[in-house]
Amino acid sequence: MARNAEKAMTALARFRQAQLEEGKVKERRPFLASECSELPKAEKWRRQIISEISKKVAQIQNAGLGEFRIRDLNDEINKLLREKGHWEVRIKELGGPDYARIGPRMLDHEGKEVPGNRGYKYFGAARDLPGVRELFEKEPAPAPRKTRGELMKDVDAEYYGYRDEDDGVLLPLEAQYEKQAVLEAVHRWKTERESRVSGEKQQEEEEEESIYTVYNEEPDDQEEQEEQEGEDGGLAFIAHVPVPSQKEVRHTNTLACNVRTLTAKDDA
Repeated sequence: MARNAEKAMTALARFRQAQLEEGKVKERRPFLASECSELPKAEKWRRQIISEISKKVAQIQNAGLGEFRIRDLNDEINKLLREKGHWEVRIKELGGPDYARIGPRMLDHEGKEVPGNRGYKYFGAARDLPGVRELFEKEPAPAPRKTRGELMKDVDAEYYGYRDEDDGVLLPLEAQYEKQAVLEAVHRWKTERESRVSGEKQQEEEEEESIYTVYNEEPDDQEEQEEQEGEDGGLAFIAHVPVPSQKEVRHTNTLACNVRTLTAKDDA
């Protein structure tokens, strides 16, 4: 206890006590907004936070600070913005105005609203950092679809191809390709005709036979073979019409005799 009493009697301690009594020592801002129970002090801390934000936003406009310093400043600004929101909620709880509803929007040095992604905002040179610029590049808006009436305005004779020959290029090209197509067709027709004519000639030569050609056919019956063989053993006679054999002739004669006999009996 004696030691604490001695500390309290030092010159520095007495000087600090005097400053506190005169109100010249700045009071530290509470870490939590809920620790403040007075509306004027809450308004004071909110204004202090806004002042700090303004200073840091002015610093972050300098692109020569380096990527890491710019990122740190941007993080500090976002942290102060969240803290300001806590104090605004506390002010509303203490019966003060609702700054979240009536307060001005956060603007950059160009007067544009500060862009951000899911609550995290980028200020000054932080918007030009690698990986951040792509977040703010807007996709091009799709072209508006034309109505049926607008489409029909562009439909004319040229749309249906009636003016294709007016340019002086199509007709010479068509004539060139037409001549080439005709030559190819004529060559193909001549080739097919020559092959067809040669095929017909060959077929006619194969089908054409001499009427005097003699074919040696072997007889089916032994008696016919004996009749065809002469005394010298050669072919004595060649018949071009069917000739009855001796057996068939004898059979025919027998039938004729039987018929005559039956007819004579009927007459008697």
